[in-house]
Amino acid sequence: METDIAVGSDIRVVVDREDLASRLALVSRAASSRGAVQVLGGVLLRASNGLLELEATDMEISLRTTVPATVEGEGAIVVPAKLLGDVVRLLPANEVTIAHRAEDGVASIESGSYSGRMNVFAAEDFPRLPSVDVPLHEIEASSLLDTVQRVSRAASRDESRPVLTGILVRFEGSRLTMAATDSYRMAVKETELSSAGPELEAIIPARALDELGRVAAGAENVQLGVNENHVIFGAGDAWLTSRRIDGQFPNVAQLKPETFDVELELNRAELLEAVRRAGVMAQRNTPLRLRFSEGELVISAQSQDVGETRESLAVGYAGDALEIGFNAEFLREGLESVTAEGVQLKLINPLRPGLISAEGDAFWYLIMPIRLAG
Repeated sequence: METDIAVGSDIRVVVDREDLASRLALVSRAASSRGAVQVLGGVLLRASNGLLELEATDMEISLRTTVPATVEGEGAIVVPAKLLGDVVRLLPANEVTIAHRAEDGVASIESGSYSGRMNVFAAEDFPRLPSVDVPLHEIEASSLLDTVQRVSRAASRDESRPVLTGILVRFEGSRLTMAATDSYRMAVKETELSSAGPELEAIIPARALDELGRVAAGAENVQLGVNENHVIFGAGDAWLTSRRIDGQFPNVAQLKPETFDVELELNRAELLEAVRRAGVMAQRNTPLRLRFSEGELVISAQSQDVGETRESLAVGYAGDALEIGFNAEFLREGLESVTAEGVQLKLINPLRPGLISAEGDAFWYLIMPIRLAG
């Protein structure tokens, strides 16, 4: 799929509107929305050999795919991604014609009664995407995407700490391990694959792996390869490439406590619903309080500007009363990441992290507490 960008020739492409709209919606998610480099806000359209190739990148991730088309001439242009997508979705006819004359700085778009012209960027100004012509390993999509989905929410959104915006991905034979942390919680999942993966240990942007979930939705397998500083994923006729994040990921094994003083088996659905309800009152940095006493768990939250809530659950707790506070959103997301009916909650004391896991599931979620007043 990697070819030189042809410029300096006239092109005319006829393509199905629904096919074009769906493919534009996919690749446009990689286009930059920041506007600092205008060409990165565009999608490259390359016409050749009965195909219209679409590419977009923000220099961190890139997406590319193809649409069957009737093609006259060979060449490439870059069109504003959002603008083209909005126009194509609203076109009146099933057939769309896109044409560009080499000497013009515009592309014409025709569909039924509609005709329009759109300013374009020069294809030679568009960055060359990493080659996908590399050795590829086939990974079952469901296992890969489930692992991503269960850890990615723990990744940081703070771009000033780039390592924490990524997910550590490690293949060891047929074992896949992923870990993510924002320094307030950490999620780790080990997955046994049906076959060995590539030799890979990399920090991959969580955004790229979340995007993979959309690209590979419904696919049976994902193609995975490595190209220098990039990791490549293929699903169907779509390819996603992502740069690797440089840096040292936190030591996963070192951060997980070896022992806990309290270990409880709880009904996941019951606890999750109670946490969701209480979380409505846990505004901003208000902690969600969990108070354990003999046979009972009281979940409460109080916000001076909003109000308060309190709910009691019967649990198999025995011992001295223990009260610990957590970020409501972080606790909810940890419980949502468990797929079993029962959830294990392990605690040490109100100042040490708690652990969420499930019996027989190679997943764990470590969450730091919030110091409670009084």
